[in-house]
Amino acid sequence: MTCGSLRLYIENDDPDYPGMKKLKLQGKDLEVVPEELFMLKDLEVLYMSPERQPSLSFKMSELPPDIGTFTEQLDLRRTFDHSLYIISGVLVNLRVLLLDTNELSYLPEELGNLRYLEKLSVSNNRLRQLPKRLSELKRLRTLHLANNLFADFPKPVLKMRQLEFLDLCSNQIDTLPEEIKYLDQLETLLLFDNRLSELPAEIGNLERLRCLWIGDNYLENLPHSFVELQELIWSPLLCPSVTVDGNPLTYPPPKAS
Repeated sequence: MTCGSLRLYIENDDPDYPGMKKLKLQGKDLEVVPEELFMLKDLEVLYMSPERQPSLSFKMSELPPDIGTFTEQLDLRRTFDHSLYIISGVLVNLRVLLLDTNELSYLPEELGNLRYLEKLSVSNNRLRQLPKRLSELKRLRTLHLANNLFADFPKPVLKMRQLEFLDLCSNQIDTLPEEIKYLDQLETLLLFDNRLSELPAEIGNLERLRCLWIGDNYLENLPHSFVELQELIWSPLLCPSVTVDGNPLTYPPPKAS
């Protein structure tokens, strides 16, 4: 495959990446990562995620070192097998990194080098903890961690005070720490399908919350501080932004006025 033939696959009309040059290589067309790929210096989006699981004919354990020279958004869902090695110094311009559905059991500390990263998605893996250096990502606004194996709320997240969106659905978390109050920029907090038996009063500090999913846990009551969450919508007539179904609540949730 030549550089010229690769350019035939470049598109710039994807509504998910408006105005950006995107190359989509996937499915049965992709058996190796061609060297010519790294001659496309103007490429902004590289998509190598399969549309169908059976069509994927390779698994990578390491990113090619030249990949960081051109890409800002990298979609590697269903691409890695159990582990991911990110070489220090590459991908330094990355803004979006999607690593969903890869069977990853850990993430490397080098993720902390991605100082421009704004969105990280690692849902549907086998993660039990996060690297400490993840808290160094000061531009990160969106973090997807759903459907992993977290038994405790990941500590590095508590230092990400700039986070606006956090998804921890379908894990095994049984306690929400008091330090959650420091994530006061959160607008969306998804904790559906965990093992929470209570919520700390400090959750009332998250006054920017517009969406809160806490259904399918073990909650018997909600803290009185919930009345401080003025942005939440409880009324079924107005498309509620909070879900509590699937909890053994002993009384209906308070209505935020």
